[in-house]
Amino acid sequence: MDVPDSKRIVLLGKTGCGKSSLANTIFGEEVFKISHSPVSETSLSRGETRPVDGRNLTLIDSHSVFDTCGSEVMLKKEVVRCITECAPGPHGFLIVLQVEKFTEHEKDIIKQICQCFSEDALKFAAIVFTHGDQLPDGKKIEDFVLRNEELSNLVKKCGGRCHVVDNKYWNRNAEDPYRNNQFHVGEILRTIDMIGEANDGMYYTNEMLQAVKNHIQIEEENIRQSTNQSPDETRGRAKSNVLNKLMLQLVAAATGAVLGAFLGVAEHVKSIASSFGVPPQRSAAQSPPSVSTAALSGGLKGGWIGFRAAAGSRTVGDAFQEAKKAVWDKLAILGSSVKSDKEKKESE
Repeated sequence: MDVPDSKRIVLLGKTGCGKSSLANTIFGEEVFKISHSPVSETSLSRGETRPVDGRNLTLIDSHSVFDTCGSEVMLKKEVVRCITECAPGPHGFLIVLQVEKFTEHEKDIIKQICQCFSEDALKFAAIVFTHGDQLPDGKKIEDFVLRNEELSNLVKKCGGRCHVVDNKYWNRNAEDPYRNNQFHVGEILRTIDMIGEANDGMYYTNEMLQAVKNHIQIEEENIRQSTNQSPDETRGRAKSNVLNKLMLQLVAAATGAVLGAFLGVAEHVKSIASSFGVPPQRSAAQSPPSVSTAALSGGLKGGWIGFRAAAGSRTVGDAFQEAKKAVWDKLAILGSSVKSDKEKKESE
């Protein structure tokens, strides 16, 4: 549960990089369940708040946000869930990588993070490497970073902030102070404080986060007027209600977009059919679009049709059915129109 004076920190990275374990290491207890499934009900993005070294810290584990194994709709749902959890905005990001080669997969994750939150988010970010036991003896994480130019540039964009932990072997290591999680958690907490100071104590936000914040505030006010719940309960319920509404809109738009591709192709077919008998001097600018262009156009149109049709839905299932019906009805009308045109030409 989020509390007003807590610092909200989002953990970002690919599935399996050790985000949940890192959160548990920072909290000093097993708060987040470790899951090896990229898309399961027990491993969805969520936030938890605990007191850590004199500060309230809310860690948001964005479990499957940047996982390439799940469906596109599932991944978009996770983005929505993560955004709702960290609204009105996070005070910092911990981008979690493993001590290994900086592969194309990791580079793609960084690109996705910047696309989702914008590159300005890196001003609020630090890099945390897991699997620290893979560091050669006597080497520090800064030495590892300097070996790769692209990785070094990423750390520079994050203000030179990078740390390392080992969630498996460094919890009880007293022999080497550097290979000790307690030491590095202290460094991570100091970095979180420094990010806040560097940004005048402000949290990161963008238009998407602001929109969610406004929705939550409206929902909170509605709940306060109808119930007698505590501020924490009111905010928790408001977040849950807004999340459900956003999920409904997402499912409706996604369903409409998929079926809308068929709508675009159908309109494309009608356009070609109606072009028979048109004089040869018809310009290229007037020629029907390609199938792929028509499908994309139909997808956008279908997404909007589905979004509007499901506006009053109460469940994801209802949103799906309403969106599907709206697009299929549009397809049926289009099909009747094509048939009518064909019969008219044949009678001529």
